Amino acid sequence: MEHESDIRSVITRWIDAVDRGTDLEAVLADHTDDIVMFDVPPPYEGVRGMKAYEASWSDFLAWQRGDGQFVLESLEVTAGDDVAFAHGLVLCRARGSHDEHPDQRLRLTLGLRRVDGRWLIAHEHHSFTEDSGRRDSEGEAEVAAVLRRWHEDTAAKDLDAMMAGIAQDVTSYELEEPLLLRELEDVRESCRRGLEATTGRIDFDVVDPQIVVRGDLAAVWSLDRVAVTQDGDDDEATTWSRATRVFRRRDGRWLLVHQHLSYPLAAGTDRVRLDLRPVPDVCS
Repeated sequence: MEHESDIRSVITRWIDAVDRGTDLEAVLADHTDDIVMFDVPPPYEGVRGMKAYEASWSDFLAWQRGDGQFVLESLEVTAGDDVAFAHGLVLCRARGSHDEHPDQRLRLTLGLRRVDGRWLIAHEHHSFTEDSGRRDSEGEAEVAAVLRRWHEDTAAKDLDAMMAGIAQDVTSYELEEPLLLRELEDVRESCRRGLEATTGRIDFDVVDPQIVVRGDLAAVWSLDRVAVTQDGDDDEATTWSRATRVFRRRDGRWLLVHQHLSYPLAAGTDRVRLDLRPVPDVCS
């Protein structure tokens, strides 16, 4: 128990020194000269020796002094007479940042030796879980809400509201000429013409969108359904098209930065097919 208590003191002093970000000497204390650290960033073979270990802390401590957190949440210690190891979880992130994965923690394993009666850290291994394939349900819901608002704003023929979810630097491959639109005002003009050409009701639906979110980037692919009625005409004209859209999260808001819309061509011709429906037609 005496060894475990001493080892916990060594580790918590190191954690506190890193968290302060101002005392490099305290960060380096209680380490062996032949320290080996396997860190999150490269080099992949690890940082070896005190000189290299000291040099590795400059950028991280500068970030830590800003708004970083480095807080020990759990620690398990196993100690022999002269060798020990410990493992724990550390809250390592920027204070007040958008917390995409609130349960993410830095994983920490330490190897220690007792030298002349003092416990010293001889090895550190830091890692995060690889979560690039992790589903961001909150981000998906936020993007889906943008798509739903487009339906509502189009039905209301509210052009300003329709543009609210589109980035100023959007690039759009529309169904009609020109070949591409590069600015928000160009997309606005295209939408304005479409709204003014419809004297009656217009329904625009992004049907069964598939949404993938990674960090501040989202990709969406879907079928688009547009149903239009003109004043004095009870017949509804419905067309289906294909859509791929890309969103970026900027200042907490999801904005469309690219869309690619298309109709399929009739086989062997240059004639677009406006009469096609999903098969089976489960989306109608």
